[in-house]
Amino acid sequence: MGADTEEKTGRKRKPRIYMETTMFNYYFDEERGEQHECTVKLFEIIKDGLFEAYTSTYVTGELEDAEEPKRSKMLELIENYGLTQLDENDEIDRMGNLYVEQGIIPRKFLTDAMHIATATVYGLNIIASMNLKHIVKDKTIEMTGIINIENGYNAVKIYSPKEVIEHVSKIN
Repeated sequence: MGADTEEKTGRKRKPRIYMETTMFNYYFDEERGEQHECTVKLFEIIKDGLFEAYTSTYVTGELEDAEEPKRSKMLELIENYGLTQLDENDEIDRMGNLYVEQGIIPRKFLTDAMHIATATVYGLNIIASMNLKHIVKDKTIEMTGIINIENGYNAVKIYSPKEVIEHVSKIN
């Protein structure tokens, strides 16, 4: 439903959220306490239809590296919660490499840049992540937002699951 449809119907489009790889790990990591609980709750909010939820081939590629049976369980979350898998493309590669070239994300962690670039290029509103080292970080949020705007894209909001849950009424 595009902006024209929103104006005609008067219905607001659901926020579009990207579920980064750590969300799948934290879903099953009960030792993470509140972080685990918030992750599970976020998946339930998605199942309740408050968001259009997405993931990507970057995520599934990382999940494939996990040991069984956890790998299969994490991959099943995509289908069980109705996440749409987004494909890689040249524009995502270009944007992800810009984040690295600008020193926002180390080249060694290029896939983290590709997660942000995927959400950016596909026009998603939010990235949910527990990657506090490279993604859910003030510098990353600020600098990727600037680069996105300079390249004709919107800044993407980047939150931990707890922050998404706390702000769910504000972003709906």
